[in-house]
Amino acid sequence: MTAIWEKTDGGWKTLAPAGFPDEAALHGLVEDAPELLPLAGSARLTVVGREVPIGSGFADLLAVEPTGRVVIIEVKLARNGEARRAVVAQVLAYAAFLRGTGREAFERDLVGPYLQAKGWPSLAEAVRATTQEASFDADALAAGLDRSLALGAFRLVLVLDEAPAELVHLIGYLELIGEHLVIDLVTVTAYDVGGRRILVPQRIEPERQVDRHPSGAPAGSSAEAVADGGALFEEMIKTAPPDRRPALTELLQWARALEHDRLVRLYSYRGKQQTTLLPRLQAEQVGLVSIWPTGAVYLWRSVFERHAPSFIERIEALTGAPVGSGTNAGPVTPALLALLREAYEEAAK
Repeated sequence: MTAIWEKTDGGWKTLAPAGFPDEAALHGLVEDAPELLPLAGSARLTVVGREVPIGSGFADLLAVEPTGRVVIIEVKLARNGEARRAVVAQVLAYAAFLRGTGREAFERDLVGPYLQAKGWPSLAEAVRATTQEASFDADALAAGLDRSLALGAFRLVLVLDEAPAELVHLIGYLELIGEHLVIDLVTVTAYDVGGRRILVPQRIEPERQVDRHPSGAPAGSSAEAVADGGALFEEMIKTAPPDRRPALTELLQWARALEHDRLVRLYSYRGKQQTTLLPRLQAEQVGLVSIWPTGAVYLWRSVFERHAPSFIERIEALTGAPVGSGTNAGPVTPALLALLREAYEEAAK
């Protein structure tokens, strides 16, 4: 847990957080400075709506990324009873209502009043003004917004002063199953230091234990086993059909090279019926891919979204298939393995 330490005559001590007087204060902070939020993939946001009427409620903030992805932001203080489970129900309800909304209706009806109040003639001009990038592409923004709204492929951001354990656990589960969602749980802690206000934003990563529900592997059997390294997978190769062994050996060598270069920590998972190889990022203990005894490589979109988002389109262009949650990458070619290695290099940063 992040803390600020102060030197006193009696030694070092941690400063107590000053907190926020009410949710409106934290709400206004996020609206004015969304760049303070440490989001997965280092996404940049343009806030385009506040207290937006969606369905039967009001979303705290709506934003968009330069890619066109819609962002729904909910702000809560931990002392609010809704900060545990109700906030998740709220943000998912907004996402469900928004899915299928047309781009023109989104810009005109939902965010139009906010854009007008800010003096922006259009959503594209708002993004252009806030990103200040010469390479900004209004057509790409429009296409990305169409896709985001059609699929419900949103970023959901929950901002609190501290995160209850129950909420962290729930977000971890949603990240695991949400094929089109990116979910950021962010805490913003405030301190008063020498008469100045200091903010410490932090993205909370839900715990993932490798021996519980490995990506792409079933759980709950007494016959299951998880081991460090690729020994179990290598053992499985010896009993695999002869025509499959060369490809499996190549995949094992590829994964071991990642581990040798400290890009991943390698695990073998043996279940009732099969053994899978899991190259996992060391910091978060999740993998961009899992390797099955059939020689198939399965891709995990939620992990790509958080750690190597720029590689999703590149992989889709190479394979001709969408990157989903546990989707088969198709034929394993040298070009695919090289691109996946680049993705792991990016994620390891």
